[in-house]
Amino acid sequence: MIAMVIGLVLMLGVIQVFSASREASQLAQGAARAQENARFAMEFLQRDIRMAGHFGCVNDQAHFVKSEGDPVVNIAGVTTGSGSPLDFSVSVQGYEAPGTGPGNSLTLGQNWTAPTGLPSALQALGARGGSDILVLRYLAPIGVPVTSISSGANSAIGFDPKLGTRLTEDGVAAPTLFGIADCSHADVFIGSYAAGTVTANGASVMRYNVQPTGETMLYRAESLAYYVGTSASGEPVLMRARANSGGTYTVREELVEGIENLQVMFGQDTTAVITQTSLPTGNITVQNTAAGVTTAATPAGAGEWRRVGMVQVGILARSPNPSVSRASAAELNDPRSLGVRFAPAATNDARYRAVYESSIALRNRLFGN
Repeated sequence: MIAMVIGLVLMLGVIQVFSASREASQLAQGAARAQENARFAMEFLQRDIRMAGHFGCVNDQAHFVKSEGDPVVNIAGVTTGSGSPLDFSVSVQGYEAPGTGPGNSLTLGQNWTAPTGLPSALQALGARGGSDILVLRYLAPIGVPVTSISSGANSAIGFDPKLGTRLTEDGVAAPTLFGIADCSHADVFIGSYAAGTVTANGASVMRYNVQPTGETMLYRAESLAYYVGTSASGEPVLMRARANSGGTYTVREELVEGIENLQVMFGQDTTAVITQTSLPTGNITVQNTAAGVTTAATPAGAGEWRRVGMVQVGILARSPNPSVSRASAAELNDPRSLGVRFAPAATNDARYRAVYESSIALRNRLFGN
């Protein structure tokens, strides 16, 4: 009997050690997955945010200050500040989810409120509640030297067919949105792509000089929306939608799983109204949520977004599976993303959660560019 008691005590100790090791392993695995997903999510966001405002060798802000009408958006029905996916006069734009400003609180496990006042194209995305939406527009980082431009209302733009494959990178096999730019002007237009040629639909770009005497480059134009959506399995996922020439976000990519919330804030230039005589300083002295920047779908609203020179993003990442994580015991320990607190759910789902934040300068609007 003594031997049996000793054996039972030893067996109980082994079980406790095994249980503790298993919990530690699950927690470590959950933390690793959340960290890995957050790193990928930040990589996507940082890369595309840095490109906002890129319009060739002169950025959109500098084009606007020159007051020559650039970038020209050769797309019918698009007005400045309207919120249209094809409004390339606004390079960065955001939409705030109600109750998600600094100092607000969201409770995990509840149904959060989605952003309101969205353009119809963004409403169709079905973004999850509680998360902001970020819209970015720019010309792709790598262009193609233009070797010929035909006259007429539907200009045919020629280029080296081998170099032209740059226009179909990142999985865009048949691009329809393009930009043409040199160091003086920029145009955005709808076009049809073929090997060695892009035909501009209803747009003339004869004002550009071709290579080698000119500096004209042809780019794919990008209009992207970042938001938190729902995967086929019902899990939250960071989504990226790409607009087509019809002004709808038809291509929707599931980028990273386990991203439960996205918060965005915007740093604005100290110059309140940017004009030819009131230039941007490059000093970011005002920080706002999207609603604090403006909710106006007007040219004046476009001017407020033109002031943005820095974007802060915060994401709440959770482990794909339960990892025996315990809810925080004190409010002070609750995760926070750009000032938004995430309070524990009534029933703990045992998922590991962590917040990751980054401040990203729009390098195409840095002082002196």
